[in-house]
Amino acid sequence: MSEEIKNENDLRVYEKTVEQVMHDSMMPFSEYVILDRALPRVEDGLKPVQRRILYSMYELGLTHDKPHKKCARIVGECLGKYHPHGDTSVYDALVRLAQSFNMSECLVDGHGNFGSVDGDSAAAMRYTEARLAPIAQEMLRDLDKDTVTFSLNFDDSLKEPDMLPGRYPNLLVNGASGIAVGLATNIPTHNITEVIDGAVAMIDNPHIKLDDLMEVIKGPDFPTGGIICKSEELKQAYETGKGKVTISAKMHIEREGDKKSIVITELPYQVNKSKLLLKINELRESKKEPYVQIADILDESDRQGLRATIKLKRDADPDRIVKLLLKHTDLQTNFGINMVVIADGKPRLMGLKEILRYYLDYQRTLIQRRTRFDLNAAKERDEILRGLLVAIQNIDEVIAIIKAAKNVNDAKDALRQRFALS
Repeated sequence: MSEEIKNENDLRVYEKTVEQVMHDSMMPFSEYVILDRALPRVEDGLKPVQRRILYSMYELGLTHDKPHKKCARIVGECLGKYHPHGDTSVYDALVRLAQSFNMSECLVDGHGNFGSVDGDSAAAMRYTEARLAPIAQEMLRDLDKDTVTFSLNFDDSLKEPDMLPGRYPNLLVNGASGIAVGLATNIPTHNITEVIDGAVAMIDNPHIKLDDLMEVIKGPDFPTGGIICKSEELKQAYETGKGKVTISAKMHIEREGDKKSIVITELPYQVNKSKLLLKINELRESKKEPYVQIADILDESDRQGLRATIKLKRDADPDRIVKLLLKHTDLQTNFGINMVVIADGKPRLMGLKEILRYYLDYQRTLIQRRTRFDLNAAKERDEILRGLLVAIQNIDEVIAIIKAAKNVNDAKDALRQRFALS
């Protein structure tokens, strides 16, 4: 309990213990970061800033068939209406939604420099442009049919959706990562076809076993490729929501005469290509065996895709070099899975089946709300058409009633009473 005292200037001063300050200030802050900043919702797989960006673009009419608009305009719309935080955080989130090396299915179609797998940063928001990607419109479809709940924004002047309809399981497709207070999430990306097939399998058999579900959703599918070996650790991660998978780069040996080269065509998720090649070059310059057998390192990546070539000397053993490179560089990494999401208003650690079950329950509710909206609209239209039919069948009497009425309201009341209209 705080004690109020007055100082010599008659100003109010409150004395509190450190424990009180931590409880009164840190607890609400922690709750805010967990629920409204860092973790995605299980229903649509989006953090609040991502949801607000997509909704702002939806309100601006930036569909995939419309011209791109400056990102500064989109960021301003989002900041001014829904997200009262720094513009850098909003733009960074917008950029990530457009990066094909971070997102399995990009939700934003970017125009300009949006960064690269080499770690290059995006151009300033005044230069870049964006619009919704076609698949993002599936996240927003039927939003105007009362499918989701809305809440007031930060100044109570507008309403924003609590979640998007999300007509596919975006949480599993695009994954998520974030650090809250005392909590973190790291959900891998998956193949959209496999995830949708997995959802269908759960509809057909709500009690499907995890092993059977993993025959459909075989494992994570990262946008940068790589090779994942099916293991008990992956099954544990899907069962409990926590575990890890090992990702290796995709490589092959090319022969040119009596010389050999190691060619890298896919990298583990979120590995910086430039830093990786610099590390391999450091090993080459160390003159240690077997790295002394590396003759040159070339980055031959282009618009067609990633390609890095490690040229070897004549007598080099490529298999041994590959084995040691996997051990000493990021050609092989571990991805820690920690599937923490917001469900029922609180953070939850969920396995694969539970995530899909929540998503399917949400979709059932959404379809019921949409159907109810369509039914009410059809009933209203039916009522209008029935009234028009009555009016056409009794056109002379309708005209006479309207002419005899003193005003519009009297005419409406007389027509309702005469023809039993609502």
